[in-house]
Amino acid sequence: MAMSHHRPEMIAALAGTMRSSISRRRLLQAAGISAAAATAAACGAGGDSGSTESTAEATAEETASGVQDLSDSEPIVNWSNWVEYMDIDEDTGAYPTLERFQEESGLEVTYTEDINDNNEFYAKVRTQLEQGQSIDRDLVVLTDWMAGLWIQNGFAQKLDKANIPNSANLIPRLQDVSFDRPRDYTLPWQGGFAGLGYNVAAFQEATGQNEMRSLDQLFDPALAGRITLLTEMRDTMGCIIAWQGNDPSNFTDEQFQQAIDALTEQVESGQVRQVTGNDYLAALESGDVIGVIGWSGDIFALGEDFAFALPESGGTLWTDNMLVPSTSTHKKNAEAVMNFYYDPEVAAEVAAYINYLCPVSGAQEAMVAIDPELAENPYIFPTEEFLAQTFVFMDLTPEQNEEYERLFQRAIGN
Repeated sequence: MAMSHHRPEMIAALAGTMRSSISRRRLLQAAGISAAAATAAACGAGGDSGSTESTAEATAEETASGVQDLSDSEPIVNWSNWVEYMDIDEDTGAYPTLERFQEESGLEVTYTEDINDNNEFYAKVRTQLEQGQSIDRDLVVLTDWMAGLWIQNGFAQKLDKANIPNSANLIPRLQDVSFDRPRDYTLPWQGGFAGLGYNVAAFQEATGQNEMRSLDQLFDPALAGRITLLTEMRDTMGCIIAWQGNDPSNFTDEQFQQAIDALTEQVESGQVRQVTGNDYLAALESGDVIGVIGWSGDIFALGEDFAFALPESGGTLWTDNMLVPSTSTHKKNAEAVMNFYYDPEVAAEVAAYINYLCPVSGAQEAMVAIDPELAENPYIFPTEEFLAQTFVFMDLTPEQNEEYERLFQRAIGN
């Protein structure tokens, strides 16, 4: 495994330089948020303008999936995304880049923050997709493995790259992925890392060490009962598989079982306080937990008293991807949105607000004019050497996913 030349103390210190924005993976932490409260239309109240039931078919083109593209006669796009995953004017609540896109393109975008969880969202629209019925969305943002499931099931439309010339700006590391080879159906919206997060002072007090750089340190008996792991199987298991010297991008059933055995041992011994979702953040802040397998953006949002590092054995790299559903009737308009956000200057503006991995080449140079410090942050603009410390979890068949999830849930006590 190639090691980064970034000094560990520099990487840890970056937690204090990140902007304080709410990670899209923290969105469930605020209790009582309803779907209605999480919805924001970029052009005001919805009305019927976002409906895909229009009968204006004079200029419609039939797509490969058999639906008609009404983009030329209906200048609209319905976009579903995760909460807090877009640049926003905190005084007005407007989305600056999205407003600019509408002004320049003449398209009306209904932007809805209604993706709270991959499985939850899929369950909400699956029956309609299976029956070829409209889900009233032209663009959705799904995590890599879920995007792969939509593609496998025929729920995505193949992109016309002629409508997305800026797609050539996709960074090399994300051009070849197992769930969509060769990127016919998706383009990354943002990405991030799973690795080691910790309370710097508490870790030093408990272990006498300044930095956490390995799962050996996370599983140090000095931290017994004060660490948490993620309920996201791919991130927790990916880190453990790499720790055992195997490749999370290409492993066998035997190697997965070996990692399950290690996880079971850590849980049953009491080393692991809890296997949790976003709750680990509150436990870190309260001091109940010292170290975690967690997400980069989450830890950065906690502030300078906390640090994040990729394990020396490697962490996981995930992407959230823009995809046009099979029932969308505004595919060309959705592709115009993708093309706009792959302009380096636009991508830099978004990255400056949300602080996740930016997938657009040229955005780092554009970031210099916005925030030179962020332009040097390897978690937003990672070098190839830095990315060599990461893995994309192996693409699973539905059968594998079901079996691995069953083993994982049993190991964590569910």
